[in-house]
Amino acid sequence: MRNLLQRLYQRAERRLPALTRYRRPENLPIELHRRRIYIVPTRFGLGFSLLLMIMLVGALNYGNNAALLLTSLLGAASATSMLVTFRNLNGLRLSHIRAGHAIAGSPLEIALTFEADRVRQAIRLDLGEQSAAFALTASGTTRLQMTLPTRQRGWQPLPRLRLWSSWPLGLFRAWSWLHPDQAVLVWPRAESAGPPPRAPADDARQRRRYHGDELATLRDYRVGDPQRHIAWKASARHPDLMVKDFEQPRSRPQWRLDWRQLPRLDNEARIARLARWVDEARAQQCSYSLWLPGSDIAAGNGPLHHVHCMNALAQLP
Repeated sequence: MRNLLQRLYQRAERRLPALTRYRRPENLPIELHRRRIYIVPTRFGLGFSLLLMIMLVGALNYGNNAALLLTSLLGAASATSMLVTFRNLNGLRLSHIRAGHAIAGSPLEIALTFEADRVRQAIRLDLGEQSAAFALTASGTTRLQMTLPTRQRGWQPLPRLRLWSSWPLGLFRAWSWLHPDQAVLVWPRAESAGPPPRAPADDARQRRRYHGDELATLRDYRVGDPQRHIAWKASARHPDLMVKDFEQPRSRPQWRLDWRQLPRLDNEARIARLARWVDEARAQQCSYSLWLPGSDIAAGNGPLHHVHCMNALAQLP
């Protein structure tokens, strides 16, 4: 049975490529052409066609040349609108898709870039239950923002997109399917509450002494100390020279986030806890490193480091 279905599919692929080929993922850019654009009359178009038929029968029955001319002009206009509706999609190209960052369960923003060699009007894009309209101006490029629902962490393939238009008269509806071969990475959802990470080896409250701004203490003079740091008044009351020593607190404590610190949790619970620790470290502007099975991310901070760590957590098996 399976072999029979496969043979039927291959035969349909040869005979009807427009109905089967574009259900498969495609590499960008994706350009619409005549073999992948479908067009049918709308309800309004069917009603208008019925009206034209009645007008034609009446004009022929009564020999009314003016009514016959009007019917012919309206029929020609409707036929021309079918060509215009088709040309509104023909040659349209999806060139780029860029995705933002989102946590599992939250909508993910994606930006789709469309290009064309001429002005396009009143085109709609359907993505799941969402629908958005756009047009292309003389520049030939436009960017459309859409949101994609997410359910779980990891790579999520993009669904099929439907482009359609009924411009200019609404008599015909032309549409085409796009199935880009692209996936978006969804970050794991952090746990709502839990214990803090293990304290770093050197506590954040510790200070390291060096030439800073705040006076820490006085010490004996050592060869090589600059003269401007010598405490002359204190040295006058002391048999040896005294030097001012300065201190400055560490700006950011360093956290060591380690997968191996959580042996009692299952994989998803570990990922959720590490995601919370990464978010907390970023909120506190701490320098942090992350050890995961198969990867060891060195200490760092800032938005790019946060993205690197969250991406690594999202791609864990």
